[in-house]
Parts: sequence; structure tokens; C-alpha cells
Amino acid sequence: MSQPDPSMSVVSDAETRASTDHHEALRLWLRMLAATGLVEQRIRKLLQERFGTTLPRFDLMSQLERAPDGLRMGELSQRMMVTGGNVTAITDALEAEGLVIRVADPTDRRAQRVRLTPMGRRAFQQMAVEHESWIVEAFAELTPRDMQALAQLLGRLKIRIRHLEQAE
Repeated sequence: MSQPDPSMSVVSDAETRASTDHHEALRLWLRMLAATGLVEQRIRKLLQERFGTTLPRFDLMSQLERAPDGLRMGELSQRMMVTGGNVTAITDALEAEGLVIRVADPTDRRAQRVRLTPMGRRAFQQMAVEHESWIVEAFAELTPRDMQALAQLLGRLKIRIRHLEQAE
């Protein structure tokens, strides 16, 4: 007896609604979106359950963890690909909890940089360890060879999209 295809979800999504009449590239795009959405949904749920936080807050702290000298609000907005208003709201909340601090930018008196506080750094490290384990668990069905092949193919796709963007 054959095993059911694990890629076919019981829940209807854009991928499962695509038909064989659709181009293979479209079906692949929809599968990528569905897989990404499922992983993201699980990470959002686990961050909320385990740490009482959101993915945008985790993402902002992640950016700051990589920049010990802090980042300007505009830099955070660019890196996170969200509006300045969103970054400000997240920063305000994290600052109220003592997880980040705003400091004067030494190169521009008009600007401020946002940094993780020691408490924020410790909190992020705890979250990051579990976050990584959740990602590893999500990809556990893939062998290391599968992951390398997928990473290589997605890398080629990224290069193609960048070339298309540059040509426009």
C-alpha cells in the first residue's frame, strides 16, 4: 500500500488549489509559499507560547544581536523590510521592558542607535537557541544532502531574480 504524499495538505491553500493546467513554475512558487508560511506560522506560535513574544520582536532583537554597536532606526527598518512606524512601535515596547536602549549616535548628534541591553542579549540568546531547534525540527525530514541541494537551487533562483531586477 502506498504512503500518502506528505506534501499534500488536508487544509486547502494556494498550492492545493493549483491544477495541472498551471505552469510548473507557478506550482513550485505556491509550494514554496505554503512551506514558508507553515514554518513561519509554527515559529510564531512557539515564540508566543514559550516566550510571550512575537516574530517581529524576535527579528528586531536578532538584527541588534548582530550589531553590538547598535543600529539606527532607519537601518532596522531596511533590514527588517518594514516601515519605520513598525520599528518604532516594536522598539518602544522592547525599551519599556528593558530589553533595548536608545543611545546617541556618536557620528550624528541628531540620530539615535538602538542596542540590546545585557538583559535583552540574555533573553535573545535563550530565544535563539530554541528558535534554532524549532527550525532543525521542521527540516528533520530532509537529509543533509537534500538541504544542500535545496539551498543550491534556491541560491540559483535568488541570482536569477536579482538579474531580472537589475535588467529593469
